[in-house]
Amino acid sequence: MRHMASTAFDTFQAAHALESAGVDRAQAEAIAEAIRLRPDHATKSDLAELRMELRGDMASLETRLTNRIYAVAIGLAATVAAFGLFA
Repeated sequence: MRHMASTAFDTFQAAHALESAGVDRAQAEAIAEAIRLRPDHATKSDLAELRMELRGDMASLETRLTNRIYAVAIGLAATVAAFGLFA
């Protein structure tokens, strides 16, 4: 898994938005600072990249499973034919 991109977080803007929503100034600043200190948040582009990677993995898995199902079916048909059960 790839590391998530590091983006700048504007604590002033975040605190101001929280204050505008009715949060006490001291609490708003503390919340904004706590978010800034949390370095492992995902951005929209991180999620889009992960989504594409997962879609590729799922397509590969689907192909492998389909191939195995066909192999089992062919093996079963060969076994049945070998014992003359179709006659």
